[in-house]
Amino acid sequence: MYLFESGVDLEDKNILRNLSELDATKTILETFKKAINELTVKDVGDAEIKNYIKVSNSRPFVVNDRAYLVPKKSVFNRIVGDSQFELEFADFLERIGDDEVVSFAKNYYEVHFKIDYKNADGTIANYYPDFFVKTDDKTVYIVETKGREDLDDPLKITRLAQWCDDANARQKKISYKMLYVKQEEWDKYKPKTWKDILSMCKK
Repeated sequence: MYLFESGVDLEDKNILRNLSELDATKTILETFKKAINELTVKDVGDAEIKNYIKVSNSRPFVVNDRAYLVPKKSVFNRIVGDSQFELEFADFLERIGDDEVVSFAKNYYEVHFKIDYKNADGTIANYYPDFFVKTDDKTVYIVETKGREDLDDPLKITRLAQWCDDANARQKKISYKMLYVKQEEWDKYKPKTWKDILSMCKK
């Protein structure tokens, strides 16, 4: 991103006045920020397991007064979605057979599971996937549901896939798998089983 097409005199009062405008100041800051991050923020592509999080150990917490689902397959007594699509997905997990989904949990902030990633601005940010879905004693899917996609979403999903690969390389007790469920595909294919979900997300 460039402010000028050619060299300018930074001693010129008109130039200085124009640079003091809010849009110009914002552009300058973002341009320098991105350039500095490209030089200093590096993804080393490795992970180390320092601790494990047990969802059932989460302390009680209060959520906003929003639409919710009362689940039978989750340790939480309510599933409060950040969107209607999240609630629809949670209801789907509740309705399908126990032979397909043993249990699931919403990844609330209070669970403290987050993944750092490099966002579209080039800075390190925290990413909280939406759900954990256990399909058997050795398999857990980390699921991101998405309605409208933004610039950061592909970066988050790439990072989540990398996290799963790293976690699986460091231990063999649980196989972690990434799943990205887009509302557009959900509405189009209308999955009825977990196998339908897996097939849909591979298209």
